[in-house]
Amino acid sequence: QVQLVESGGGLVQAGGSLRLSCAASGRTFSSYPMGWFRQAPGKEREFVARINWSESSTYYADTVKGRFTISRDNAKNTLFLQMNSLKPEDTAVYYCAVKLGVYSDSDKQYAYWGQGTQVTVSS
Repeated sequence: QVQLVESGGGLVQAGGSLRLSCAASGRTFSSYPMGWFRQAPGKEREFVARINWSESSTYYADTVKGRFTISRDNAKNTLFLQMNSLKPEDTAVYYCAVKLGVYSDSDKQYAYWGQGTQVTVSS
C-alpha cells in the first residue's frame, strides 16, 4: 500500500521558519513529480510547489515564491518544503502528493495524498 506521511508542522510566529517532510513508502517516486498543497479552514485546497525528478526543475505558487523551497531526497524517497518568512496567510494543513497527471498543477492531477500536517503562523 502506497503511503505518504507529512511531518514538521507546528506553531510559529510571523517571519519564522519551518521545514516540512513527506516520507513515502510502498513505491519509489524518484521518477515522478511531487508537490505540496495546503488547505485552510473553509477554503479549497491550493497548490503550493512542485518538483520534478530533476531537482533543478521546480515551480511555485506566486504566493510563496522567494519564501518557500521544495526539495527531494530520492535515495530516501522523501520530499521537503522549507518555509521561510512565514505569514499568517500561510496557516493551513499542508499535504504532499504525487503528480500523475500532466496537464496542470490542479489537485486533480495528484494522487496518494498524505494525512497532512498543521502549520499555524501567528501575527
